[in-house]
Amino acid sequence: MATYAIGDVQGCYDPLRRLLDLLRFEPARDQLCFAGDLVNRGPQSLQTLRFVHGLGAAASSVLGNHDLHLLAVANGGRKGRRDTLEQVLTAPDRDELLDWLCRQPLLHEPAVGGVALLHAGLPPQWNLVQARCYAREAEAVLRSPDCPELLRGMYGDEPDCWDDRLNGIPRLRFIINCYTRLRYCDAQGIIDFKPKGTPGTQPPGLLPWFAVPGRRSGGNLLAFGHWSTLGQVYWPQHQVYGLDTGAIWGGRLTALRLEDRALASVDSPAFSDID
Repeated sequence: MATYAIGDVQGCYDPLRRLLDLLRFEPARDQLCFAGDLVNRGPQSLQTLRFVHGLGAAASSVLGNHDLHLLAVANGGRKGRRDTLEQVLTAPDRDELLDWLCRQPLLHEPAVGGVALLHAGLPPQWNLVQARCYAREAEAVLRSPDCPELLRGMYGDEPDCWDDRLNGIPRLRFIINCYTRLRYCDAQGIIDFKPKGTPGTQPPGLLPWFAVPGRRSGGNLLAFGHWSTLGQVYWPQHQVYGLDTGAIWGGRLTALRLEDRALASVDSPAFSDID
C-alpha cells in the first residue's frame, strides 16, 4: 500500500494516467492525495474530474484556486479568458462532480507520512493547529447554503494580512487566498499576490511564504502545489515540498510517496502559458 501526493494536474489527464502507470497505482490498495487545481487551462478537465471522483475513497484533493474558480463560474461567476471549463459546465453529471469538488478540504493531513497537504501556503502567523481551524471554518461555509455568496466575494487581494478581528467575507477571503493563492509575503506576513517567479526574482522585502523567519508552522512538514516556477521540489531547510512542476506548460507532473518521500514524475506537453 502506498499514499501519493500529486501536484497540479489542471486538466492534463493523459500525463496523469501515465504517472499512475509509472507508480503502478492500484485503487484497491493505494491512495491518491491531489494538491489542488485538478481542472482548468488543460484540455481534459472533465476527464480528470470524472476519473478522480470515480476513484471514490482511493482519492481526495485539496481545493486550489482553479477548482474554486470552477465552482464560482458554475454559480454565475464570470468566466476567465483562458478557461477550459466548458465541458465540465455542460456535462450531464456536472452537479455530481461539482458537489464532490465543493466537499474537498483546503487542508488535508493524510494518515501516513506526517505531511500536511495544501494548495498554496500558510501565513507566518498561523501554526498548524490554527491553520486546521481556519481551513475548517472556510470549508463549512463552502458546504453550506451560503456558498454562492462566498464564491462571489472571494475574489480580491484584500485584506493582505491576518488579523484575528477579521470577520465575514473579508476573513474568509483571506483564509481562502492563503490556501489557494499565496506565494510571497514580507517578514510581517503582508501578502503580495503579484510576483509569481522563482525565489530570487521577487521585489526587495518579499520572501517565499515558507522562508519567513519564525514562521509558526515551521516545525511541520508541508506539501503544496500552485507554484510552478518554484525551481525545485524539496526545500529541506524549510521542510516543504513544492509539487507543482509545471505539467500545464510543458514541465512535469510529480508525485511524492508519503511513506518514504520518494519522488516520481512524467513529462507533459505544454498546454498553456505559466500562471
